[in-house]
Amino acid sequence: MRLILSHLVRLWIACIPAVLLTACAGGPPPLTTTAAVTVVDATELPAPTGTGDMLDERGYRIGVSDRLVIDVFGFQELNARRIQVDGAGQIELPMVGSLSVAGLTPAEVSAQITQRLRAAYVRNPQVAVNIEEALSKVVTVDGQVTQPGNYPVLGEMTLMRSIAAARGVSEFARLDDVVVFRTVNGQRMAALYNLGAIRRGNYPDPAIYAEDVVVVGDSSARRLFRDLLIAAPLLISPIVAILNNSNL
Repeated sequence: MRLILSHLVRLWIACIPAVLLTACAGGPPPLTTTAAVTVVDATELPAPTGTGDMLDERGYRIGVSDRLVIDVFGFQELNARRIQVDGAGQIELPMVGSLSVAGLTPAEVSAQITQRLRAAYVRNPQVAVNIEEALSKVVTVDGQVTQPGNYPVLGEMTLMRSIAAARGVSEFARLDDVVVFRTVNGQRMAALYNLGAIRRGNYPDPAIYAEDVVVVGDSSARRLFRDLLIAAPLLISPIVAILNNSNL
């Protein structure tokens, strides 16, 4: 019995590398320029136009559909008031009236509300404006991440931070197959990144902007490895040893 089991183990170990090489060879097709998307070098993907309108040194700039929380100390009707920016980029508040806030920072909106309240004879108004939900400026993270979805772009977003917002890569992520799609001057562009190399500091973590789409590729070799482990539990130790020496 031991002789038969030993023979089977050797047979499996002999076959697995060839199977894994086949899986690796059948990886994703190369990223190429098409009529719809222009592929550029990873270090040359340009920033989208109008980024100066979204962020400056003072922080986030409010956009249409963003949800705000506004507090004016001592005024019940303006205590933790939640309001959504309308399609025209405006909000409506008691004692303040209609206010255009799109393109402004929370601090600038706070200053305008303070000015309006002073004009209404409110002495020393204390105003706080905060972003409850950033719905106008998001990055889409898809593919092999834990929680695909849309995530707000607050502050200086990078590729690693956007993937961290999606709770990191999944078990089957292919770190050298991370694609960023971006529209610049009406032209759709894409660049291929190696997340593993970025993590090791081999090259800078690229900036990510609102409306970017980040897609983490799938490793068919890792999926095959998982299936082999499930199918042959007696061979876990030898297979893991090969996995550690394989470039998946």
